[in-house]
Amino acid sequence: MRLNRRLFLGNGAAAATTLAAPALLAEGGGKPRVIVIGGGAGGATAARYIAKDSKGAIDVTLIEPSRAYYTCFFSNLYIGGFREMDDLGHTYGALAANHGINVVHDWAIGVDRDAKAVSLADGASLSYDKLILSPGIDFVDGAVEGWSLSAQNAMPHAFKGGSQTELLKAQIASMPEGGIFAMVAPPNPFRCPPGPYERISMVAHSLKQTNPTAKIIVADPKAKFSKMALFQEGWLEHYPGMIDWIGEDFGGANVSVDPDAMTITIDGETTKVNVCNVIPAQKAGHIAEMAGVTGGNWAPINAEDMSSKADPDIHVLGDAADQGDMPKSGFAANSQAKVCANAVRGALTGSRVFPPKFTNTCWSLIDTDDGVKVGATYEVRDGRIAKVDGFISAPGESADLRRATFEESEGWYAGIVADMFS
Repeated sequence: MRLNRRLFLGNGAAAATTLAAPALLAEGGGKPRVIVIGGGAGGATAARYIAKDSKGAIDVTLIEPSRAYYTCFFSNLYIGGFREMDDLGHTYGALAANHGINVVHDWAIGVDRDAKAVSLADGASLSYDKLILSPGIDFVDGAVEGWSLSAQNAMPHAFKGGSQTELLKAQIASMPEGGIFAMVAPPNPFRCPPGPYERISMVAHSLKQTNPTAKIIVADPKAKFSKMALFQEGWLEHYPGMIDWIGEDFGGANVSVDPDAMTITIDGETTKVNVCNVIPAQKAGHIAEMAGVTGGNWAPINAEDMSSKADPDIHVLGDAADQGDMPKSGFAANSQAKVCANAVRGALTGSRVFPPKFTNTCWSLIDTDDGVKVGATYEVRDGRIAKVDGFISAPGESADLRRATFEESEGWYAGIVADMFS
């Protein structure tokens, strides 16, 4: 069955149902106040559902520095030539116009949990009754020897949507005939587990058309990765001899780079490359650390409502959350946001709170019309999100099924961006 926009939006209908209840006043009188930091798949969805379903009973402010949000999901398709950058960019005007959300384009630079206030870069301070953090990822300093954020123009990560994605595509287009593209893949856990390998597929797709003698090297600290059999089957079929994947067992965890010399050293062997896509180890976006809700690199939460284990009035969504079995994906963040929105609305207005349910699917494109997917459903067990059952595409599937899987992903993309921004 093809997943279209109507079906996707309908999946959250039960969890989003509102029962009439008198609004509970925030301390000091007036409407309860919710601040959401981060306007991606988690934050924008949570802000929209709280505002929409509370029917004006809750004052919702969304803090996001970017006026246009470029999705990291589907950005690999831009690199492969299947999407334009404008297809990935979305703005926040409808959230303000349709739902009364106060959209603030500024940086959140501090959280005072005792005062329940968020500080902005322009000097303003905003009070909240509930705070939702959905800041995405930042990178672990020193995760790849020789690389730092100051080198991201020479060796882009492109694991945040927007200018980095454009830069990486431009570098690929400028490779000399027979040049070398290298990727340093990240250790677990990281944003979008199939993402680096879909990217390799899309880079190969582009080079096959414009630079067919080019080579791709992948240095990977892991012995296996998401959809490994599917990707390797596809690489052999579509890009024979182009991709050299070097996993943990072959030295992929012993890597350094030199952005000035444009070299990568894998297990002592140095190679001159033309493009190097360094995807470092990741951690929760910095504002979560500033708020004091991280434990290690991520923010531990209570799965029932995505509330922080450090503070019941702060909720953490998406990539930043240490929540259990769900992968760090846009679909997962959107699913978590709906659970969180329902719980926050219930806490502030007395409306009914439904039992939490979570779902996720991650699609990947290997070549034209060759789409694959993996997904699962989840429930809460012992305060964590636990996998109930799952599915994955099988090697050797028919071309018609692979085409249908890709079309399904396109329907999902249209649905999720409408769920976030309309």
